[in-house]
Amino acid sequence: MKHIVEFCANNAAFGTDQIMNRLKEERHCEVYEYGCLTGCGMCYMSPYCLLDGETVEAETAEGLYRRILELIAEMDGNAE
Repeated sequence: MKHIVEFCANNAAFGTDQIMNRLKEERHCEVYEYGCLTGCGMCYMSPYCLLDGETVEAETAEGLYRRILELIAEMDGNAE
């Protein structure tokens, strides 16, 4: 199953652009970038994305990357 991961272009200052590029290499992810995800200012507060329509946040871009992969593993029943 492919998971949809959506990023806000305005959130790139947190390094989410690098995370987005790494996720594009994952076979189970479809990655999209939009000018706005209508998070009403979330993009200025912390790294975040939408994973299958649900908001995922972290303190750092690397933390967001790890959290995304963790959630995908849980959704797919492959949690460690």
